[in-house]
Amino acid sequence: MADTATAPATGPGTPAPVAEATGISKRFGATVALRDARITVAPGEAHALVGRNGAGKSTLVSILTGLQQPDTGTLRFSGEPAPAFGDIDAWRSRVACVYQHSTVIGDLTVAENLFLNRQSAGAMQPIRWKQLRRRAEELLGEYGVAVDATARAKDLTVEQRQFVEIARALSFGARFIILDEPTAKLDARGINRLFDKLRDLQRQGVAFLFISHHLQEVYDLCTTVTVYRDAAHILTAPVVELGHQALVEAMTGESASTITAGGSPVAREDAPELLAIDDLTLPGVCEDISLSVRSGEVVGLAGATASGNVQVGETIAGLHRAKDGRITVGGRTVRTGSVPSALTVGVGLVPEDRHLQGLVNNRSVAENATLTVTGQLGPFGTVLPARTKAFARRMIRDLDIKTPGAATPVSALSGGNQQKVVVARALATDPHVLVAIRPTNGVDVKSKEFLLGRIRQVADGGKAALIVSDELDDLKVCDRVVVMFHGRVVAEFDRGWKDEVVVAAIEGVSGGTAPATASPASAVPASTGTDEHGR
Repeated sequence: MADTATAPATGPGTPAPVAEATGISKRFGATVALRDARITVAPGEAHALVGRNGAGKSTLVSILTGLQQPDTGTLRFSGEPAPAFGDIDAWRSRVACVYQHSTVIGDLTVAENLFLNRQSAGAMQPIRWKQLRRRAEELLGEYGVAVDATARAKDLTVEQRQFVEIARALSFGARFIILDEPTAKLDARGINRLFDKLRDLQRQGVAFLFISHHLQEVYDLCTTVTVYRDAAHILTAPVVELGHQALVEAMTGESASTITAGGSPVAREDAPELLAIDDLTLPGVCEDISLSVRSGEVVGLAGATASGNVQVGETIAGLHRAKDGRITVGGRTVRTGSVPSALTVGVGLVPEDRHLQGLVNNRSVAENATLTVTGQLGPFGTVLPARTKAFARRMIRDLDIKTPGAATPVSALSGGNQQKVVVARALATDPHVLVAIRPTNGVDVKSKEFLLGRIRQVADGGKAALIVSDELDDLKVCDRVVVMFHGRVVAEFDRGWKDEVVVAAIEGVSGGTAPATASPASAVPASTGTDEHGR
């Protein structure tokens, strides 16, 4: 696609861009991370930066925040040259980044996190705690953040921790904030509240660079979008002038292919039942959940953060102990609360968070990919390096993992390739049932299509798959979608469902007309007492 970037408006009275990078190039050894890249963000603008994993987004962010120096190019903030490299306070006053993984310290209070390393006027001066709390309350009130300054950060929701990080960034004087995958762990309500807060801050002149793999959010929040591909700037355009397909084409360099809710074969009714959940109850999470998945079938278990769907998926894999109910895989009972039991009967798990639950970052691709099959890598409990490497190479080919080699640290891979390693490990045991929890979280469009296609292949090979997600793209590969709301199943949809009907069921509101086989989305039970984390 042709580059459609236009130069920012200039002239008397036109404010300078809050951030302007031109001609930025960066190499790491033989790897070209950025090649003559550029971006311009106007005051008060919500500007999206999108691209596949490895496109150069993370490198640009590290340069914009002063963590890396570019090999070539210039960087300016509000018309002034960027601060000297290493002058942390000067950089903080111009730009801040709220990362996908929270940087607040859980055991400290909100006030302590807001003024970390500047609790007092000087290093030798005592902390005046009442004054610190008052300053924190004033800062939170100024930006409309409804959080108790004395609360421990670990007791806050994901959404509240993000608001605290944004307020902390603004307290340094920055009016340009980079948001790196800020919605990855939020449900629909949390996303709406976050976007409302960002729009309020925009009206106060704060500009945002919004990085997300969820393209619909770009259209919901942003006015301008910049696309990077293969370490280079591809285009910058007004969001309203760029359709979904054109945006995907710019990101991938190929014609967009859309996964619909109706293309894959449906499992035969006489196919054997591989997963059966009967009257599963987890205290404070869900009650009397029943579900089955047949051979050759992919079933979606949808729900918002508080629905309990993630905990149900994790229970199948042995991560939680049930109060009541029974889970069987291929007719064999899973002892809930026992991961070895789940592995023995044939459950493979793709966990929700690859960083916290899926990867050992200081270990190699080979070691991460073979953690579930160490018994096959040598006799008498030994692990033979040659056998590990050969096993890993097969999985690297099977999952198309882009890595210099099996010995490469998994932390060196892009997000999409890290997720492929997690999926490879889940498939290494050749499971009867694959449980994939938000399997495309934080990956690019191309990796998303590949991973969903690979899950589909598991079912097509005679096994069964359960996709636990509230992402519509994830659910469209499914033969059926079961929706949970506040710990109960409230609806089930066959193929051909409409987005608005499934979303209505997920959100616990009526809307649209469900297929004849669906339970009414409006028949929502009273809350079972779960909090917004589903606990």
